[in-house]
Amino acid sequence: MDSRRPPLVPTCRSLPEYVRHWAETTPDRRAFTFVDHPAAHSRGVHRTLTWRRLDLRMRAVAARLAAEAEPGARVALLCPQGTEYVTGFLGALAAGLVAVPLYPPHLPGQAERLSAVLADAGATVVVTTSQILEAVRDFCDETPVRIVAVDQVPDAAAGAWQPVGERVAYLQYTSGSTRTPAGVEISHANVVANARQALSAYGADTRPVTCVGWLPLYHDMGLVLSVAAPVVRGLLSVLMDPAAFLHEPVRWLRLLAAHPRALSAAPNFAYDYCTSTVTDAQKADLRLDGVAALINGSEPVRLHTADRFHAAFAGQGLAPDVHCPSYGLAEATVFVSASRPGQPLGRFALDRDALAAGKALPARPDDPRAVVLAGCGTPAGQRVRIADPVSHAVLSEGEVGEILVQGPNVGRGYWGQDEHTRRVFGAVLPGAPGSWLRTGDLGTVLDGQLIVTGRLKDLIVVDGRNHYPQDVEGTAQDAHPAVRRDRLAAFGVPGGSGERVVVVAEHVRTTSLARIDVPELVRAVRAAVSGRHGLRLADIVLVPPGTVPRTSSGKVSRARTRERYLAGAYAVGSQG
Repeated sequence: MDSRRPPLVPTCRSLPEYVRHWAETTPDRRAFTFVDHPAAHSRGVHRTLTWRRLDLRMRAVAARLAAEAEPGARVALLCPQGTEYVTGFLGALAAGLVAVPLYPPHLPGQAERLSAVLADAGATVVVTTSQILEAVRDFCDETPVRIVAVDQVPDAAAGAWQPVGERVAYLQYTSGSTRTPAGVEISHANVVANARQALSAYGADTRPVTCVGWLPLYHDMGLVLSVAAPVVRGLLSVLMDPAAFLHEPVRWLRLLAAHPRALSAAPNFAYDYCTSTVTDAQKADLRLDGVAALINGSEPVRLHTADRFHAAFAGQGLAPDVHCPSYGLAEATVFVSASRPGQPLGRFALDRDALAAGKALPARPDDPRAVVLAGCGTPAGQRVRIADPVSHAVLSEGEVGEILVQGPNVGRGYWGQDEHTRRVFGAVLPGAPGSWLRTGDLGTVLDGQLIVTGRLKDLIVVDGRNHYPQDVEGTAQDAHPAVRRDRLAAFGVPGGSGERVVVVAEHVRTTSLARIDVPELVRAVRAAVSGRHGLRLADIVLVPPGTVPRTSSGKVSRARTRERYLAGAYAVGSQG
């Protein structure tokens, strides 16, 4: 039996305790389903764990890991997407070990970061699967770790499991979009609190939903939305591999259509990708009227992306009010604020010049000097303040400052980085008790909604005026059809008379660099940026697809792009 209505949720201290609860009260309900796509045009092979089976596998893996390491030791998860990742993660937590959610060594462009994270965490055990066991052994050849293939652990090992309590559940390494990755210490209480906050924010605390996701489980949003939240609520979580989505995005939409009241999340590019690649023939058998919420936590959330997606799939019954712009970061486990499903998108047309000066003043949406930003809703069971980045004075509504957060989901600090922890997690606000998390993000509050305007460290300052790089990037990618969307970086570099502005952009995959009129593209981008932002671009570099560096979570890394540019890594022939 698999009733759609989950039972009442108890109050447990950890995710393993929730697993044990659901295994005892609803043992035959489905817990996790992984939909594999072994062939190019596969419609999906489903592999499912019930709560009883999940509990058995979690305890077996926990007993095996406890035999390899003392409580508090770090266990790195180098598993492919799938149910083995889930049982490896929960098994590490049930063993009193500190999980380190990571990825297989074959993830393109991430081998150096993977080695650095393994060393930083001081992992003594690596969890993987028999499918990639040899590749993991080769990768860890010179690293003193013990390797456990989670699918080779026998069920009988579960009998040796003994519950162990440790405060830290896992280390969530930041994506590295603006700095060297750091491991955030997430406690059992943090992840349970954030799972409950997310469930409440998206209406899943009182109504049944199915969590459908392809976001990688090593990513903070993927881990909380596809593992922690369904474990806390006793919901079904349906997983697929990110590569399967990239190969054929309609697969994700089919899973959304197949599961009542589906709750899912994706970045901007995924919604754009579906809009541009899903064919009319593929749409013919899609019904999306049962989708409960689609979360977008991108940096930034682009309103026109949501508009195009809804226009593309309105004929399939997709409701116009399911898109939920949200804001979060690894230091707060993940979720901080969210727009609620069933409400219209928050659209805020603001004067660009006033915004650069730190004031959010309304403008006409059709004004060429206006910037239209998405509202990211209200805090999810947390306290959010906007403060001056230097004095920490709390700012009034409509003033732009640094976003600070306080709540039970805020992590304990950075692993092994006491000074960094004090600087980021220990902010004190006048008249506000307790410590606050400095997010490093800039934003404001209007009409009760949080609006994220950019990252403090990414601000481009020219002649005393602030410019947001994502704003410049949006203008540049709209200026010419050969510029690949969301695969470009704008940043400042030192110049003789102050900071100069550079744009490095990938060209679209449908053509080659040799076939593009680069001077014409450069003129179009220069004119658009000059007309809209009053900026003279010092350099525009057009590069092949895949050249602009990205983080492990898929975001463009402006910092690494800037480093490569200054090191002369980009071809001179593509510059203008």
